[in-house]
Amino acid sequence: MPDRLRFQPPWWAVALATAGCLAGVLLGNWQSGRAAEKRAAGAARPVALSGRFVAKYSVLVDNRSHRGAPGYHVVQPLRLDDGRYVLVNRGWAPAGRDRARLPEIRTPQGRVDLTGLRLPRFAQAYEPAGARPEGAVWQNVTLERFSAWSGLTLEPYVIEQHSALDDGLVRDWTPAGAGAEKNEIYALQWYSLSVLSLVLLVVLNVKLEKRRI
Repeated sequence: MPDRLRFQPPWWAVALATAGCLAGVLLGNWQSGRAAEKRAAGAARPVALSGRFVAKYSVLVDNRSHRGAPGYHVVQPLRLDDGRYVLVNRGWAPAGRDRARLPEIRTPQGRVDLTGLRLPRFAQAYEPAGARPEGAVWQNVTLERFSAWSGLTLEPYVIEQHSALDDGLVRDWTPAGAGAEKNEIYALQWYSLSVLSLVLLVVLNVKLEKRRI
């Protein structure tokens, strides 16, 4: 009788391969999403708006660095002159040595005129599925999440503010669309890890079983 191949991996090998495959897919999807965000930003158009910032609905977006320094992006809704609300990333604020003490954010009083880029969404950092924001510091801001939290009906786009205001925030933005190719390369590497996890599971656990005569 001919020899036959036997595939009977231990449970821990299946668990490791599954975890590696899942991590590769999730991180690959995130990198692909970042590339799409950057390409969309590259096609964004400049806009000019007027309105009043609503300070009580301020959110600090965590883990945003500027020239290597840790800090936050400051996101607030702008109430337009016609009563509509649009979400604005006003700029970057540095984090202090004590992370328990949040930076003081100066919100301009009264009506302001600002210019910026109109984007479909803010860039998203990696965040575990099901994670929920707590307090004023969030990992990511989406229109749906902010609207549910604030109760405001928001316009279906966001603004990256470029015009200067006397508020101490930094608006040294990365050029729109820059870095998309790098994210696509990272995505390919993570997807390759998923495939490699499955290949190794098979290669290391397939054995030739000789038939006894």
